Amino acid sequence: MVLAKGEVSEVKGLMLRGGRSVGGRYVADWRTFRPVVDASKCRKCWLCVMYCPEGAIGRGEEGAVIDLRFCKGCGICANECPAGAIEMVREE
Repeated sequence: MVLAKGEVSEVKGLMLRGGRSVGGRYVADWRTFRPVVDASKCRKCWLCVMYCPEGAIGRGEEGAVIDLRFCKGCGICANECPAGAIEMVREE
């Protein structure tokens, strides 16, 4: 499951965990690449969760869940995934 930027349209600016907002834009507004998780490959080792510098990845029942509002597209999750379950794709 992936949360898209538009799902919280009434909120403007950077959202911090806990519901507080700060002026500006979402971290992901300037992202070039975004991670896509293949749940069938995910081993649920959660290395992606540990290494994500933005805390944008959570633990879901079927595998990693990425909140694209917070993801800056750095690719660390894809590099650290031993199963190759995360692929970085160019934003459209």
